[in-house]
Amino acid sequence: MRFPDRIDVHHHIVPPMWSNALYLHGREFLGKRFDGLPSLGWSVDSALSMMDEQGVAASILSVTSPGVHLGDREQARGLARSANEYTAQAVEAHPERFGFFASLPLPDVEAAVAEAAYALDTLGADGVVLMSNVRGAYPGADDHEPLWAELDRRKAVVFLHPAQPPLPLLHDTAGPLVDYVYDTTRAAVDLVLGGVLRRHPDVKIILAHGGGFLPYAAHRFAGLTPAVGETTRDADELIEDFARFYFDTALSAGPAALPSLLAFARPGHLLFGSDWPVAPAEVGASQREFLEAYPCDDAVMKAVDRGNAAELFPRFA
Repeated sequence: MRFPDRIDVHHHIVPPMWSNALYLHGREFLGKRFDGLPSLGWSVDSALSMMDEQGVAASILSVTSPGVHLGDREQARGLARSANEYTAQAVEAHPERFGFFASLPLPDVEAAVAEAAYALDTLGADGVVLMSNVRGAYPGADDHEPLWAELDRRKAVVFLHPAQPPLPLLHDTAGPLVDYVYDTTRAAVDLVLGGVLRRHPDVKIILAHGGGFLPYAAHRFAGLTPAVGETTRDADELIEDFARFYFDTALSAGPAALPSLLAFARPGHLLFGSDWPVAPAEVGASQREFLEAYPCDDAVMKAVDRGNAAELFPRFA
């Protein structure tokens, strides 16, 4: 391997209380009715084995879509707490190999602020994970402002993971195939146009899957926005805001995607991600091979694989 000591910022844990709740609610997962996650097979041992095979020194664990809010506010609070404590136990057992992004029970903002404080202060979380939308509520919504203020005060790292947007599937095509990259982009544009990043400059937001198609289309968004209503920022200022995001390479390191990511992301803002175990190991291996084969300076790729994440998470440096 070109660099065998990666930090993976996009690695999904499967807490049993979370998977049981999905099953009981009949929720969809990967575009199908959820019937358990035995095929994902997450365990500490399987995770460490995959990491050793793929040259990953440390992984930041997170719960994937649809997150912990399955329709009931009280259940969401309890599910966030139990999933976070379960994940913290895995981190405590292997502190050099795992970190975690805490789940929050949005759109219950008051409970989300409280859970963020508990997870960061008591459980030692490395940041929080937000879904691109929760039941149609996007993170840039006005009523989410208290949460952003708290995260900004703490200079927190936020991992923004896609969810199914509130629209029908495309000819029954699984949401993660097409809709997730759209919703990541939609949430990111909403955060920028709503001024969240400007009001809270100390929050660091990682966009999953290369930011959807944001890097490819950022100049379209920035150039067109002033013509359709934005009056306080010009195109250059909007590009500056879009470039504040961090991006991971999960399922986004192909020979057409990687040049766009490297061209748009600021130095230090591109991070390695695998999306394991939702993305099967063989898929992750093929994406890693794209990274290995990309013709760029070793210093650039070493930063993507490890150095940039080590700046965000100094305990792994």
